[in-house]
Amino acid sequence: MRPSAKFKYLDHQGVLAFAHRGGDRVAPENTMAAFQNAVGQGYRYLETDVHASKDGVVYAFHDDDLNRMVGEDMAISTLTAAEIDGLQMQGGHHIPTMAELFETFPEARFNIDAKAWPVVEPLIALINKTQTHERICIGSFSDKRIKTVRRGVGDVCHSVGPMGAARFRLGAWGRLPLSYAAGAVQFPVSEFGVPMVTPASVAYAHQRGLQVHVWTINDESTMHRLLDMGVDGVMTDDCALLKKVLLARNLW
Repeated sequence: MRPSAKFKYLDHQGVLAFAHRGGDRVAPENTMAAFQNAVGQGYRYLETDVHASKDGVVYAFHDDDLNRMVGEDMAISTLTAAEIDGLQMQGGHHIPTMAELFETFPEARFNIDAKAWPVVEPLIALINKTQTHERICIGSFSDKRIKTVRRGVGDVCHSVGPMGAARFRLGAWGRLPLSYAAGAVQFPVSEFGVPMVTPASVAYAHQRGLQVHVWTINDESTMHRLLDMGVDGVMTDDCALLKKVLLARNLW
């Protein structure tokens, strides 16, 4: 049974369906077209990653460098906002700013992965300026980055970093009565060959007041298996497929 939501961000009927980087089946990841497609299908939760330009503008972009998405051998953090705005991804798509996403999709909620330290202070400033505290969940592969963002914006919804994940695994293994400030744990199905999402770990999370969100699932049978375990959220690149699965199970 899903625990009561600690944060308004997590208050949602049914399973939280996340469009991972907006999805990539219709348009390239982290483009306005991808996010628009997800929202058009009815997605309310959009996942993205953020980096900052050299002059402190927050962009929705996953990689540290521009090789894969733009074909330029340079780090995104070395460019000014004006230079980034002049770039195009395959298909002529621009790299959107986080402010643009907040404004274009006012009903959407965003799961934001702060990918590097240079984006932390600009992200804090943007959240405070746009007053989007209840529309965000902060994640990162750095517990310290999550903590720093929270210190700057208040106790917003957040997941756990690597140290928090290790603590959760230990707690779940030993069924320890640990307390967690996070609203959710967000895991892959397995990591380094170790199962991260099992019926026992989901049950433990719920006992400790945590939701369980799983990434990145693009296989129908795995979606069903995870939903059978009682996970609270699924992140996918294939928005149409996840919607179909959830509709079939009356969970959309």
